Amino acid sequence: VKHVGIAGTGMYVPEKRLTNADLEKMVETSDEWITTRSGIKERHICAPDETTSDIGLKAGVQALESAGMEPEELDAIIFATFTPDTLCPSTACHLQGKIGAKNALAFDLSAACSGFIYGLTVAKGLITTGVCKNAMVLGAEAMSKFTDYQDRGTCVLFGDGGGAVIVKADAPDGRLLGEYLCADGTMAEHIIIPGGGSRNPCSQNMLENRLNYIKMAGNEVFKFAVRILVHSVEEALSRCGRSVQDLSLIVPHQANYRILDAAARKMGLPDEKMFNNIANYGNTSAGTIPIALYEALHQGRIKKGDLLSLVAFGGGMTWGSIVVEW
Repeated sequence: VKHVGIAGTGMYVPEKRLTNADLEKMVETSDEWITTRSGIKERHICAPDETTSDIGLKAGVQALESAGMEPEELDAIIFATFTPDTLCPSTACHLQGKIGAKNALAFDLSAACSGFIYGLTVAKGLITTGVCKNAMVLGAEAMSKFTDYQDRGTCVLFGDGGGAVIVKADAPDGRLLGEYLCADGTMAEHIIIPGGGSRNPCSQNMLENRLNYIKMAGNEVFKFAVRILVHSVEEALSRCGRSVQDLSLIVPHQANYRILDAAARKMGLPDEKMFNNIANYGNTSAGTIPIALYEALHQGRIKKGDLLSLVAFGGGMTWGSIVVEW
């Protein structure tokens, strides 16, 4: 294998939109407050019977079509999510059954908002070592199912949706040049769903205390995010002998436009080099980067020969970046 590249992309967001005006009726907040603090105008929300694997299915079918591949040709499905259909089996297995990828290994990867970056890196490793020739990597979340709509600090931020890419050996475009991944579990409590696991198993008490919903220390995360975003971009670039000046576009995790704005300024980059679509989707966790990559490609923001940085940070805390040559 000479290199591993991205051969196809796809995305999907549910039909239902939840606007800031809708949220004003649900919690004590305002469109002005949400917009100035996050840049979010609306987010998409799953239908009651719609799951994370359904999002993955629609994005995955699109990615396969884009790569000119049939489901049976897939060797691996790596599904980055922390809002799985079920704790067991994996969302990847649910998807594998629905999509008909009967020859593919399948597993979930849990790294919160960094999941897609982790997933791409794992896929590259599997292909480089000859375990498989190709893989579908997905990042998708049904955040609304784990969001407390009584908690105005978090409920305004999250949305549902996701995307998929097909990566394969020697693909002509989207070459994965270098990557950097890291984590710090001492900050585990900063972004957490406390209930539903082995620490706080499902019980009446767990539900009454609303431990089945995501909790976030917003200020702590914000301060950490700006610094780690810049560090991740620079570290991955240095590992392949490139610098920030070589970048055509950064496709970052869409958590908050103020984080992206501050990071761009720290790196001395103009606004247009930091892709931003948070106004339309909110924070879809592992879904943000594949959605943003799909949109950037379809808006003509990525041309052949461009150097990109995909970068994320998330619960764990986890973070990482991948350098891609298109």
